Order: sequence, then C-alpha cells, then structure tokens
Amino acid sequence: MGRNIYSVTDITAYLKRLISQDFMCSSISIRGELSNVKYHSSGHIYFTLKDAGAALSCIMFASDRRGLTFRMEDGQKVVCSGSVSVYEQAGRYQLYVKNAEQVGNGELYARFEKIRDELAQMGMFDASYKQPVPRLVRRLGVITSPTGAARRDIEQIAHRRNPYVQIILYPALVQGEGAVDSVIRGIRALEKEQVDVMIVGRGGGSIEDLWAFNSPEIAQAVFDCPVPIISAVGHETDTTIIDFVSDLRAPTPSAAAELAVCDIFELMDQLDGYELALKRMMGHRIERSRMLVGRCKLELDGLSPVRVLENRRQSLAEYQNKLHRGMLYKKQEAGRSIKQMHASLSGSMVSALRDGRMELIRLSDKLENEQRLRLQKAGNDVALLASRLDGLSPLKRLAAGYAYVEGEDEKGRRSVREVRSGELLKVYMRDGHILARAEQVCPADSDNMK
Repeated sequence: MGRNIYSVTDITAYLKRLISQDFMCSSISIRGELSNVKYHSSGHIYFTLKDAGAALSCIMFASDRRGLTFRMEDGQKVVCSGSVSVYEQAGRYQLYVKNAEQVGNGELYARFEKIRDELAQMGMFDASYKQPVPRLVRRLGVITSPTGAARRDIEQIAHRRNPYVQIILYPALVQGEGAVDSVIRGIRALEKEQVDVMIVGRGGGSIEDLWAFNSPEIAQAVFDCPVPIISAVGHETDTTIIDFVSDLRAPTPSAAAELAVCDIFELMDQLDGYELALKRMMGHRIERSRMLVGRCKLELDGLSPVRVLENRRQSLAEYQNKLHRGMLYKKQEAGRSIKQMHASLSGSMVSALRDGRMELIRLSDKLENEQRLRLQKAGNDVALLASRLDGLSPLKRLAAGYAYVEGEDEKGRRSVREVRSGELLKVYMRDGHILARAEQVCPADSDNMK
C-alpha cells in the first residue's frame, strides 16, 4: 500500500495554516509569568510566558512596543494579547504579542524579594563588610561549570592579562538540584587552597536557571568567606542574591576575569616608568649634593688658618718688594745727582767736592742704615703677625695642653653651664680625643671669678 511522504517545510507550513485559521489562536490573551526576557538591539523583545504546567515562547516586535507602559523583567505576571503562529525556520509555535499588561510579580520573584529584604535587614549587604580585591593576584579560584562558556571566557581573559596567574577550577553544579551544596563546597575548598580571590559565576538563563544563586545558604557562605569573592552570574541584566552579598559584582564572567586579574604588561610598563623617574630624581639630587659639597669645600679652604697665614705672608712679601724698589729708586736718583754735581764742579772746587763727597757718603750711609732699620722693623712686624696668627691656631692651643670639648649634639662647650650632668662628652687633645661622661657639673662662683 502506498503512502504520502512530505517534507519538513510542507508539514510546518500546513501546521502554520492550520493554527492561523483557528479563531481562538488568531486573537488571544494569555496570562503567565515572564521568564528569560531579552531586549534585542533591533528593538524586538524575546521572552517566555510560563505557568506551573507549561511555557510559551513569545516575541514583541519593535513596532508594537509603543503601547508598552513598563519594562519587562523576569518574574513579572502579565497578560499578553496577540496571535499564535508557527515560526517555520525554527519549527516552533510562538505568541506574537501586540500588547502586554502587568498584573503583578510572579511567585519566584516574590520569593526573591523576600530573601533579599531579609538578608538586607541582617546587614549582609552592608558596604563595610566588602573586602577589597587585591591588585596583583597569583592564585585565582573559579567556581563554575567545567563545560560552560563562562569557564573558557574566564581562563582566556585571565591568561591574556597575566600569563603567570594560576587558575584553580572547582567544577560545580550551577543549576538544578544539588547546585546550592556544590557551590558552597567549592567556596570552602578554594578557601583551603588559599587562593587570593574567587570568581563564582555562570552564563545567563531564566530566573529558574539562576535560582540556586538566590539561596540564603550560598549568601551566608559568601558572607563568611575570608577570601574576596566576585559574583559573575548571568548577563548584565540578571540580578541574583549573591550579587548583593559578594565583595564585587561583575556584569559577566569575562568582566569578572578583567576585574580579578590585572594587566601584568601594563603594570610592568608603569614600573619601568617609575624606575626611570626615580633614577632621574636621584641623579638630580646627587648632582645638587655634589655641587653643594664643592661650594662648602671652597668656603672651608678659604677659612683655613693655613690659607689665612699664606695670604698674610704674600701681602708682607709684596710690601717688602715695594719698599726695596723704592729704596733702589732713591739711590739711583742720588747717584744721578752726584754725577751732575761732579760734572759742574771745577778744579777750584775740589775741596768743596771732597766735602760734598764726604757728605754724600755720610748721607748714603745714613740712608742705608735707615733702609736697614726699616727692613728690620718690617721683618719684626711680619714675625709678630706670624706669631700671633700661629697662636690663634687650634692645633697650637691643643699642643700647648689645652683641650676642646664637644657635646652629644656635636657642638662645642664653652661654659660648664652648657654641660648637663651625665652627658657624654668628646674631649679633643693634640694627639686624639677622649670620650668622657660628666659625672657632676660645678659652676664657679661669680664673685670668686671677679
């Protein structure tokens, strides 16, 4: 017996015509709870309408959103009006929504709000309990499904930002029965591994898929954990209880990896910049210190007793040379005067010339005596000044038996009133110094001093 064979397209088109011709399906209002709401970049809204017994895929086109008076979110109870038809490319039937009215929140969303409010009253969401995430992480703990996309995203981004970071994965159930206990065991296991920070996350899903992360038990485990925890559950629009109690919330698992692991290459560039700036600063300071030491050395050399004595001796030598040149000049003038007088004298004046010559010899001897006396006096003055200057030398005084006393503050002590009892003193003498301690300070009586 022969039979008819149809293609998938044929049967799908037949079902679409069948449903479209049904009066009830062409214009219908359906009550249910929103789940897995997605706002597409095109403006369309994709969501699921469900109740306790079934679920229905829905779409609201951007052109029909003008009459929407609220923003659709998971857990809301709504009444959607539109038509049921078949989406042939996917082979599924769905509700094409023309209008939607909010009639209340769903049971799961009401439970979510109750848990959130109770934990908030307990203070578990308070910012004072939030732990800072360390900037440089060496051991990163990850609690997620071992086969999910969240694991791959976290590992790829973490190793791209820091190839040296160690990632310790705890494969956990992230939805369904046993997910709560699995996540709690993961937190405690990674705490024992002494990781620097943990990421608890998974990909997006409906409120039912993410419900395990609304558990008060997981919230308590996150709150009690001494290791900073970053929550990365679902997409950016998904919110769960763990997001409120965790130390830091990331919109996605990929963002959590970026928040947990610093860019080691950027950090190395910063360190190189700091090193270069520090070297430049130290170079400038060393150069300024070198210049200051040079100026101080020049000033100290200028105040040295040896340099002062050399300057005095040089001045005295210049005065002596000037006096000697003056005496030679006067002697030369006297010689020229004698020659002039000798030429003008005649034979009849030989006796007068002889007398004049004797007088000249006398004057010359007197002049030489006067010059010798002046040179002797100048030499005595130089010796006297040198003796006084030598007497002022600290080394001379130390050699004569005097001592120079210096206190703990490295300042000289000129009076016993400047010395306190018990102070450690440094006594400088000719051939070294002595460390002494003032056992008793005995000031002299002012009347006796007079």
